[in-house]
Amino acid sequence: MGGFSLIHWIILGILVLLLFGGNRFSAMMGDVAKGLKSFKQGLADDDEEQRRKAEDARRLGSADRPIDVTPNPRAADPVAPPPPPPPPSDQYPR
Repeated sequence: MGGFSLIHWIILGILVLLLFGGNRFSAMMGDVAKGLKSFKQGLADDDEEQRRKAEDARRLGSADRPIDVTPNPRAADPVAPPPPPPPPSDQYPR
């Protein structure tokens, strides 16, 4: 009742082959494969372009900007340690 059994899938496959024919079905699958290959190649090209831009920006950015040597006022001030915990209270009898 719930899902398709093996015989249902076989009958469905035969119907698809009869409707589309062997050559037309294989041509459609070839087109799908070409589309997937083109999509993956486009993603790889985008990644390569972004990597190249980041590398150029890093290389050019470090040479164009002067180095900031002003002291950081927050780094010079030590942070006070947290206060010690309060001593245990004897509110609860043993």
